[in-house]
Amino acid sequence: MAIYRIIEPRIGRRRLYEWRRRARHIVAFLAAIVLFCAIGLALLDNSERSVPHKLFEGLWNAVNLVTTVGDFSPFDVRQKAFMLFVMMGAILTGAYAIGQLTGILSSADVVAYKENLLMERLLSHLAGHVVVLGFVGLGQILAARLRDAGHQVVVIDRNDANAALASDLEFLVVKGDAGVDDEVLRRARIDTAGALFVTTEDSNRNLALTLMAHTLNPQLKIIVTGANERWGEMLRRAGASEVVIADRLLADGMLGHLGTSSTKV
Repeated sequence: MAIYRIIEPRIGRRRLYEWRRRARHIVAFLAAIVLFCAIGLALLDNSERSVPHKLFEGLWNAVNLVTTVGDFSPFDVRQKAFMLFVMMGAILTGAYAIGQLTGILSSADVVAYKENLLMERLLSHLAGHVVVLGFVGLGQILAARLRDAGHQVVVIDRNDANAALASDLEFLVVKGDAGVDDEVLRRARIDTAGALFVTTEDSNRNLALTLMAHTLNPQLKIIVTGANERWGEMLRRAGASEVVIADRLLADGMLGHLGTSSTKV
């Protein structure tokens, strides 16, 4: 599965544009060589044929030269000397083209840009999906269980390794820092999502993410972890639908092993 990357593809897009610009220049130069060769051969043709016939014959030989087909018509000495000159130009142009174009299309930035084009098509059709923000520990478990339950899951993570792992596990992945750039949430189609799970351990970041997501989609169900009740209240005011207090859950779980329930911690 590909990864939608927020930052890198901008560089890839510029490199692809540069590749196309160079390719256009090379094609134009080759066209100039063909034209120069055709006119030169026609001018050096001493036969009694008409000018259009000479030009066509010259064009035929010029295209054969550039395409390396080699199906040339007979040349006299002057035409052969001229063709040697043009051949050297064609060879130098080919070497220049290889040097300028080789490697750009396979660079990491361009590959990421192409992946983004694929991911944009996939993400554009999503609605009612679940977004899991953070793919470490809790986030991984949540994403797996949500998918097992039949939900379409989109993972957001700013870490390369975490994003790659989620992609390897066949999740749709948007790589970027959603706490800094709301474009990350937009690319994950938060506007059409059904729910968002925020699983990071940074309380300040969780608060910012909750506020950003609620602003982009006021109807979104947001489930977020909170350090304590104080943070839980702030998260609810920011737009969280549910706040899970981790310490409370852990305490209840540990007490449950003693067969004791706790109503107050």
